Amino acid sequence: MPDCADTPKFTALLFGLSGCLVDFGARSRSYDPLQPADEFAHPTQGALAMLETLQAQSIPCAWQDELPSPLAAQLCAGLPGWLHPANNPGHLPSWPAPDGCWHALMGMGVPRLEGCVLVSGEPRLLQAGLNAGLWTVGLASCGSLCGASPSQWLALSERQREQRRGQATVQLFNLGVHSVIDHLEALDACLADIALRRLKGEKP
Repeated sequence: MPDCADTPKFTALLFGLSGCLVDFGARSRSYDPLQPADEFAHPTQGALAMLETLQAQSIPCAWQDELPSPLAAQLCAGLPGWLHPANNPGHLPSWPAPDGCWHALMGMGVPRLEGCVLVSGEPRLLQAGLNAGLWTVGLASCGSLCGASPSQWLALSERQREQRRGQATVQLFNLGVHSVIDHLEALDACLADIALRRLKGEKP
C-alpha cells in the first residue's frame, strides 16, 4: 500500500473466511460439518503475510462467514489469535442483505463506512458488501467460483487455470465488485490501487 501522506488510510477490512483466508476453493461449504475439517484449515496464499501487514498498520480486521460455528472454529484455527470473527447475531438477515456487514463494523468500533473494504471469494458476501456501501475485492482462483482444492488447481494445465480464472473474474465484475485478484498475495497492490482511486474522489 502507498506510503504517501496524502493517501487516505483504510478504515477497516472485513474478510470472508472460507475461500478467502482459509479453505482454498471454499470446499467446506459442501462438507459435512460434523466431520473434521483439518484439511480445509490451511491459510490461503498470502493470507498470513497480509494480516501481519494490516496489523502493523493498525487497520482493524475481522472475518465473517455463514458456516456453522463449530466448522468455522476449526477453519480459523491456523489464523492469528488477534483476528476475531465479526459479531453477527443470528436474527440479522442473511446475505446478500447488508445488515451483517454493518453490524460487523459496528462491533469492531468502526466509526464510518468510508474507507471500509470487504474481501471475499463468495459472491453472496460480496453482494452484501456492495449493498452495504463498502469497497469490495473479489477473489477469483481461491474462491467458490473455481471451487478447486490446491492440489486440483495445480493439476490443471495453465490454459485450464486461465479459463477458470477468467470465468470467475467475469462473474465477479458482473456482480459489480470494484477489483478482482486471484488470491490474497495480490491484495497489497489492489489496496494501493483502491487508495489512489479514493484519493481521486471515487466512491464505492
